[in-house]
Amino acid sequence: MSGQPKSQSLLVPGEISPARSVPGRIRRPEYVGKPMPTPYTGPEVQTAETIELMRTAGRIAAQAMEEAAKHIAPGVTTDELDRVAHEFMCDHGAYPSTLGYRGFPKSLCSSVNEVICHGIPDSTVLKDGDIVNLDVTAYIGGVHGDNNATYFCGNVDEESKLLVERTRESLNRAIKAVRPGRQINIIGRVIESYAKRFGYGVVRDFTGHGISTAFHSGLIVPHYDAPHATTVIKPGMTFTIEPMLTLGTHEYDMWEDGWTVVTKDRRRTAQFEHTLVVTETGAEILTLP
Repeated sequence: MSGQPKSQSLLVPGEISPARSVPGRIRRPEYVGKPMPTPYTGPEVQTAETIELMRTAGRIAAQAMEEAAKHIAPGVTTDELDRVAHEFMCDHGAYPSTLGYRGFPKSLCSSVNEVICHGIPDSTVLKDGDIVNLDVTAYIGGVHGDNNATYFCGNVDEESKLLVERTRESLNRAIKAVRPGRQINIIGRVIESYAKRFGYGVVRDFTGHGISTAFHSGLIVPHYDAPHATTVIKPGMTFTIEPMLTLGTHEYDMWEDGWTVVTKDRRRTAQFEHTLVVTETGAEILTLP
């Protein structure tokens, strides 16, 4: 059993359009034009100035994602969603962080139905009943803000709707669990215990991450109960939480493009993400529109 609604066929790669240009006045992250970023060696706890800059980057990323999501409809290509987000970020002086990151060719990730993450926007046409994750990161002021959300395209079946709503709720619960002094594995414990109620898989090999002047700092935030994730949460730490829940297995295959990750059983999957800063009493979301 595929787990797909009857009218749905499995996704296949589409045609990727040429990379979109970014105005020369917009500052690029250091990794653009290089095969990989320079490893981050800075602190996980950020200064007040860096956090303030991240609020701006996070707000632009959230607004760009919201703007692209308005265009989700049957008949629209994922490349068109990329265009909308790309132009929004450039118009607001931000560089789309994914563009040129380890060679990624587009300005957002568009992950449809069975795609867990890192889908490349292309000529794929959205259909009625699809679920679509948009993952948007903006770079401005020398820092990144990273968020994603899963949206409905037209009339979506009840099983998919519940998966999406519960994935959003798992992120909300994880954010509430963030407290200085706790270990980072509290996040995955909360997500996994909630997902298990519904028999959902929790993707293990793709995680949340530290973020600031680096897109990925090296800090790992697992979404399952990982005993090795013993980093102590401290005020001023900045990181993402981005649970990926599946209707079936958490195991995956990767397409030949080296980016697109799909569930091994090709059943549907949803994801939500925010960038956070740890406060004295909990966490503040930096990716609010």
